[in-house]
Amino acid sequence: MTVIADKTEARRAAFAARAAAHAAGQGQAAQLLADWLVPHRGKVLAGYMAMRTEIDPTPAMAAHDGPVCVPVIVAAGQPLRFRQWSHGCRMVAGTFGALVPEEGAWLEPEVLIVPLLSFDRRGFRLGYGGGFYDRTLEVLRARHPVLAVGFAYAAQEAPEVPTEPTDQPLDALITENGPFPLSSS
Repeated sequence: MTVIADKTEARRAAFAARAAAHAAGQGQAAQLLADWLVPHRGKVLAGYMAMRTEIDPTPAMAAHDGPVCVPVIVAAGQPLRFRQWSHGCRMVAGTFGALVPEEGAWLEPEVLIVPLLSFDRRGFRLGYGGGFYDRTLEVLRARHPVLAVGFAYAAQEAPEVPTEPTDQPLDALITENGPFPLSSS
């Protein structure tokens, strides 16, 4: 099989595993994430608005002591941009139905909470296939230090995520069980 075929099959399995974990509930995952983020207070934090069965980081985003933003898809093949977010701000549907702030400043994050379908102990993640986070992390890491923390259910772990040279690794990963040990960290 090719890497593309491997990723397609891995995505199918990952959606099923994530859906089952989501049905069981995320427990204290957002509080564990918020606790993990405390040493990063004051830094610009990028979160995301959970879709489908993604684990929800918004309580951790709301608790962050510093500016918070969420991703906005500008165009296919382009890095994400990030618009300032605060709890209760007016949201509108963006590309692929993801909610984005209707207005607000554009920010450049220093810490990113990254959604995913699957992850492995090497710190690699499998996303939806658009490459948005990989492109974004590559651009941001070329400009300044950036910390990418995956946020997922423990059941989303895979033995090994299929990778390509353009895939950007995570620096950390938090699940409902707490920080997950990555061999890359």
